[in-house]
Amino acid sequence: MGVAMTLLPAPPDSGIVFRRTDVESDQCDIAATYDNVCDTRMCTRIRNASGVEVGTIEHLMAALAGVGIDNVIVQLDGAEVPVLDGSAAPFVFLIECAGVATQDVPRGAIEVLKPVSVTDGTRSASLSPGRESSLHLEIVFDHSLIGCQAYRVVLEKDVFKREVASARTFGFLCDVQDLKARGLARGGSLANAVVVDGNKVVNREGLRFADEFVRHKALDSIGDMYLAGAPLLGHYHGICTGHGLNQKLLSAMFADPTSWRPVHFDEADAEPEWPQREVAALA
Repeated sequence: MGVAMTLLPAPPDSGIVFRRTDVESDQCDIAATYDNVCDTRMCTRIRNASGVEVGTIEHLMAALAGVGIDNVIVQLDGAEVPVLDGSAAPFVFLIECAGVATQDVPRGAIEVLKPVSVTDGTRSASLSPGRESSLHLEIVFDHSLIGCQAYRVVLEKDVFKREVASARTFGFLCDVQDLKARGLARGGSLANAVVVDGNKVVNREGLRFADEFVRHKALDSIGDMYLAGAPLLGHYHGICTGHGLNQKLLSAMFADPTSWRPVHFDEADAEPEWPQREVAALA
C-alpha cells in the first residue's frame, strides 16, 4: 500500500514539520531538525519525543532547500516519504505546479563562522565559511563504472533544478537482491533507482548525467544539511560521506556556538537593522 503525502502552507518561522495522520496521538508532528535524527542507515529518519517517526526524508528535504521553501507541513499517512523516481525532481515539479507564497518577514539563515569537520576513517564531511551556499562532493567506488567522481555546485534554484534535482539514488543489483531476500527494500525497482550490474546500468534509459552517482550524493547532502533548520551560508565538502556523517557534522557545528551564527539571508555582513525579506511557504 502506498503512502499519501500532502504539503500544506505553514506560518512564518514554523520551519519544516512532518505530520503523521495515521498516528492516534496529539504528538504526531516531527520537526525536521538534525537533533531529531534517529537513524541514518540507508536513509535519514527522524523521530519526535513520543517515538513517532518518518523516514526517507532526504530527497524531499533537498527539494525544499533547492526551491527555497522554509515553512511547510508535510502531511503523511505512513512512516515513509514516497520515493517516486529516486530523485528530488518530482517534488520540485509538484511544488512549482502548486505554487509558493511569500511571507513578509526576514528570511533566516545560518552563517558558518569557522571550519568544522568530522571524519570516519577515509570518509569526511566539513563546513567552512563562505559568502554563498556551495557543495563539493567526492566519491570513490571500487567499481569500473563509477570509480572516482567529484562534483561542485553553488546552491541556487535554477542550478539545483537543472543539475542536481533529477539525479537518482543508485545501488548494485547484488545488494538489491540481498536486501529483498532479507525483507528490505521491497519497494525498490528500476523505476526509483539506478541499478548497476557488473559494468553496465540495468535501467533501459541509462544515466541522466555521466556523473549521476556523485550528483545524487550532492542531492542527499543538500537534504541532510537542510536539517540545520535554515539555509547554510558556507561551503560543504564531503568525501565518501553519508547520512550518518552529515548528521554528526551538524551536531558538531551546533555544539560549538563560536562556529555559527543566525543571520538573515544574503545579509551576513550587515549590522543591526535587517531589511524585510520574503520567506517562502507552500501556497
